[in-house]
Amino acid sequence: MKRTRPITPFGWAIKRRLAELELDQKEFCRRYDIPAYRLSNLISGTRKAEQYRKLVMEVLDIADQ
Repeated sequence: MKRTRPITPFGWAIKRRLAELELDQKEFCRRYDIPAYRLSNLISGTRKAEQYRKLVMEVLDIADQ
């Protein structure tokens, strides 16, 4: 499946950290009660989703890009 939007640098940081923790996006969202579409929004940059952005940054220990 081809992505319609490129992944942002912040999105790559999320994906990299999830790989380090050996978590997939679905499991991460389930554990931290984050809607999957919001995580997708953060990865592709389609929405700011500030509430979830802060949570993801804190949980994954990544800096804002």
